[in-house]
Amino acid sequence: MSLNVAEILHSCRFFSEVQDTAFERLLRIARIAEFKSGALIFRENQECPGVYAVGSGLIRVFKAATRGKEHTLHLVGPGDTFAEVAAIGGFPVPANAEAVADSRCVLLPREPFRRALEEDHQLCLQMIAGFSYWVQHLVGLMGDVVLRDAVGRLARFLLNSQADATGTVELPSLKRHLASHLNLTSETFSRTLRRLLDAGVIAQSESSLVRIVNREKLRLIAEGLSPRV
Repeated sequence: MSLNVAEILHSCRFFSEVQDTAFERLLRIARIAEFKSGALIFRENQECPGVYAVGSGLIRVFKAATRGKEHTLHLVGPGDTFAEVAAIGGFPVPANAEAVADSRCVLLPREPFRRALEEDHQLCLQMIAGFSYWVQHLVGLMGDVVLRDAVGRLARFLLNSQADATGTVELPSLKRHLASHLNLTSETFSRTLRRLLDAGVIAQSESSLVRIVNREKLRLIAEGLSPRV
């Protein structure tokens, strides 16, 4: 069953601090936005449409160079948001976004959303609290690049991904997008995934489905506290 607007916003960490009255105001301006796999949502430097909250599917936020080289900045799944900084700041989007799976999102259009922030100081404060998640996320990304090796980066990504009741995480269908996000080559990503499989901390039933078998050991690997796998 498809999630409705309220269910999608309730599931998003960015809106976790928003109280009932302000939340009702957001519901009044929100609308569903659905994208087929491969659909381009916006291009870098375009006017920001607003804040997107992902209910299902997967969105890739990426930078593209003139010669066709791309780098994946974020893989945005259910419970997360994108374009929020540009929407609140009132500037063009600084990167591209595309759906890498059929996706159902909620869009909070930029101008009504900014107007709500201007008129409701309590909502504004609650949004600032929501940004604390993004600060933690960015610090984690810096730690990945500077402090973690390939296996540590992949372990941390799996731990931070939303798993189902069986501990299964669905990876992007195109592994190169995840490899780029982790600042790895496709070949290094494949070898790293195999190392975690051989260590017995994860299992793979299908190419895009990974089940976390030993979460504690995976956490130790992510933090560099486990013997090398």
